[in-house]
Parts: sequence; C-alpha cells; structure tokens
Amino acid sequence: MENIDESFCQETEHRPKQSTIEAENIPLIDLSPILTSDPSNFSSEITHLVAQIGDACQKWGFFQVINHGVPSTCREKIERASKEFFLLPTEEKRKVSRDEDNPLGFYDTEHTKNVRDWKEVFDFVVENPTILPASHEPHNMELTELKNQWPNFPANFREACEEYAQGIEKLSYKLVELIALSLGLSSKRLNSYFKDQTSFMRLNYYPLCPIRHMALGVGRHKDSGALTVLAQDDVGGLEVKRKTDGEWIQVKPTPDAYIINVGDIIQVWSNDRYESVEHRVIASSKKERFSVPFFFNPSHYVMVEPLEELINEESPAKYRAYNWGKFVSRRNLSNFKKLDVENVQIYHFRNGDL
Repeated sequence: MENIDESFCQETEHRPKQSTIEAENIPLIDLSPILTSDPSNFSSEITHLVAQIGDACQKWGFFQVINHGVPSTCREKIERASKEFFLLPTEEKRKVSRDEDNPLGFYDTEHTKNVRDWKEVFDFVVENPTILPASHEPHNMELTELKNQWPNFPANFREACEEYAQGIEKLSYKLVELIALSLGLSSKRLNSYFKDQTSFMRLNYYPLCPIRHMALGVGRHKDSGALTVLAQDDVGGLEVKRKTDGEWIQVKPTPDAYIINVGDIIQVWSNDRYESVEHRVIASSKKERFSVPFFFNPSHYVMVEPLEELINEESPAKYRAYNWGKFVSRRNLSNFKKLDVENVQIYHFRNGDL
C-alpha cells in the first residue's frame, strides 16, 4: 500500500462497492422511424418515438438507442485507431500532449471533483478551429482558437476520428430535434444554438487498475454540455445514479447501441423538466476498457437560460442566464490542477425563493 499514489484515492463514501447492481428497464429506443422521415412529420411512429424520448429524459436522464444510422464501420475504425494509439509508448503519445494553452490532444492526469481519474484521454474538436473565450474572467472579451493536433501514428487516426465525428454529429442533431418535440417545441427550435458549436470528441482508455477498490476510472459528475453520445466497448464500467433511490447502477453494454445522456444545458433549457444524470466509471483490475463519448455543445456566445416557451407564472425561470463560453472556460481549469473551491456548476445560477 505504501506505493499507492494518493491523488487517485476517492473519499471513502465515493469508492466503488464490491458488488454492483445491473440496471434493468433502461430505455432502449429504436430510432429507425427517423431514418426514413423528418422528425417533424407527425406519423404515429414518430409520435410514439417522441413520447419514448420524453419519458426517458424525465425518468432516467439517459437512454440507449439502436438503429441510429451511424455506420458500424465508422465505429469499428475509431475503436481500432483508439486502441492502437493508446497502446503506443507513453513518450510517443506525449508528443501530442494538451496543456493549459491548448486543451486538445493527449492527457493522462485529468481530475474530476479534485481527484485524479484512472484513465488516459485524447480530445479533438468537431469544428477546427473552435472559438472559445481566452479567459473565464467576465470582463475579458478576448477569444482564442482551439486547433486539433494529430499524432503521426497510427497512420489512419485522423481520418477515422473525423469520419466518426461526422456520423455522430448527424445523430446528435436528430436527438436534439426529438428532445425539442418532446418538450412541445418545434423540431428545429434548438438547432441554431449549435451554429459555431464547441462540441468535442474524447477517446478514453482505462488501463488495468490494481487499486480498483479505492480509485475510479472517472469520478462522479454530470456533463455540463447539452447532450452526450457514448460508445462503450463490451467491458462496461459505466454507472449511473438512479433517481429513485440514489443507488449506483451499472449500464450493461448493448451491441451497436449508443448511450445518450441529457446534459446540464438541456436541464436549464427545459427549466428542470429534464435533469442531467450523475454518472461515473468503475476501474477494472481484469480488463482494459475503451470508450468514445461525443459532447454536443453550443457556440461560445450562447447565453444558456430556460426557454421562454417553457416558463410562465406557474413555472417561473429557475435559472439566471449564463454564458456558455465563460462557463466552460472556468470548468476547464480543474482538468489541470486541484482547485481550492468547488468548480462552477449550474446550481450556482439557480434563482432563489422558488
């Protein structure tokens, strides 16, 4: 035990349990109706699909989708490229290391809630370059460009990443349109927020963990963006906090399915009708794990606030407006160092006396 790096150790109450509860009745939603028609065409199939999406967002905050239209070959390519990259020598991976000036590329000392995660990551943006505020300080109006950096090996790495990102971006727009319809809005109501988007893709690698009873692959957290689309391998390890009783429930991998979870932005837009779900990743001492999340995020200049169609006298706005770019710039600080205070969260923008 004397050789354990304490930066990985979770507080006792947040450590994984020895036994896991496997999730039952997680919504598994067939998206085939939207492959042949626009979501705004109100066929009985689309109406049923929208109701399923709304029910899943309200009761679970996440769901799985099948028949989603993303070619399986795209997924196979990026999963293969990801494995080949992470199995390179560390010094080779660090040639494309990210830092505080450019938060894109390889990184192996990320923190969640001020505890180091047992994982390695590689991040890249969908729109290259992506524009973000240069500082989280409110009066600093300077902008900065984030540009992808790509490794020389594996040879087809960039191509696999960019091709996959295009397919997942199309799926994300379809999902956002279905969520808009489930809230009683027009299907395209949210689309304009994603012009000049700040979306990014992450490749995750979770090595074998000899202290899995003390560490986590990723600590408990909620996603701060709009929507997350996750591809996980057959190893599993994703756990979500069940709303009904607060128990951590393991999400069993479903072949060729994507796991979708509502992020904080949709929680705010919906004025708490939908709630983002807390989740974490358990480390394994038996098998390495790989996953690929896509974080669908709006442009840096978007002011996030409850949508006017969803607020009234009986249901007033539960949040003050906040700037997405400044919000994400502030949160990014905690990826590189342990903060003295809790990182910014959406509840910091809650209106009082509701």
